[in-house]
Amino acid sequence: MNGRYPPPTYQHLLRLSDSVGLLEHADGIVPRREHGYCVDDVARGLVVLCREPDPPAALLRLQERYLAFLIGAQARDGAFRNRLGYDRRWRDEATVGDWWGRAVWAAGTAATLSPLLVVRQRAAVMFAAAVRLRSRSRRSMAYAALGAAEMLATQPDHAGARLLLIDAATTIGRPRRDPHWPWPEPALTYANALLAEALIAAGRRLERPDLIDDGTSLLRWLLDTESHDGHLSCTPVGGRRPGERPPAFDQQPIEAAAIGEACARALDATGDERFRAGLTSAVDWFMGDNDAGVSLRDPDSGGGYDGLTAGGYNTNQGAESTLALLATLQHARRLA
Repeated sequence: MNGRYPPPTYQHLLRLSDSVGLLEHADGIVPRREHGYCVDDVARGLVVLCREPDPPAALLRLQERYLAFLIGAQARDGAFRNRLGYDRRWRDEATVGDWWGRAVWAAGTAATLSPLLVVRQRAAVMFAAAVRLRSRSRRSMAYAALGAAEMLATQPDHAGARLLLIDAATTIGRPRRDPHWPWPEPALTYANALLAEALIAAGRRLERPDLIDDGTSLLRWLLDTESHDGHLSCTPVGGRRPGERPPAFDQQPIEAAAIGEACARALDATGDERFRAGLTSAVDWFMGDNDAGVSLRDPDSGGGYDGLTAGGYNTNQGAESTLALLATLQHARRLA
């Protein structure tokens, strides 16, 4: 990792944000208000903002705004609604889908890393209510596990966080014995490396080397499976099943970001340079070392393009893609 990568810049995230939260979609760089907001993206945004080492005032205000949005989305039992229309009306009921897991991730991260005392305090309250719940979804539990791991980093006696990590590891499951397909699911779908990262995070906080071994083993296999001609070749929107080989399209930034996140955590846990190389491949995917040979970063806006196609890229710059780019560049900077 070296200084060849640009730092994360936030002008497009600020463009997508308003007094309520973070707008989900954009037409090019223009926010599409008719699609409203979602907890999925606001939670990811709060994680990214809280990881900034010296945020300016504008990003601190966004931390407060995003947290207020999440608090407003949480039901009394700790579950979360996901979609809010631009008319300020919720479109769904509170449940424990992926957005719940991401909100727990954001709450644990904000309660630990935010420089603002009020954000840390209110995020801890939100976390305490949400962490009582469980989901049957591997990814929901894996996202929640990342928040629980953050909380245990500073509060090692937090019983709720510890119990959630134990349950998340059980839900994700162990690698299969098939050396050709050890993945705990019948197909690769989206944010696949998240499952490996959650096992590594749980293993470190629970002092379970077996979980770290399971997570790093799955991550090594995933890096091999998602590589083609010396670069990262992400699982496409339609997924990837046993016997299917890269390349395939459309590839989503969330997948490359998940690889980067997991490799950064695995490198911290093991010091294995294979994971430094994996993180580099994730950053390089955004910069243009991918199956189409095009950059997924707009240098003028600082935003990320919405997907890699066989002919280039989707020109829209939505919240999920922009946050995926920013998160990956954060790890590149930290490990430089």
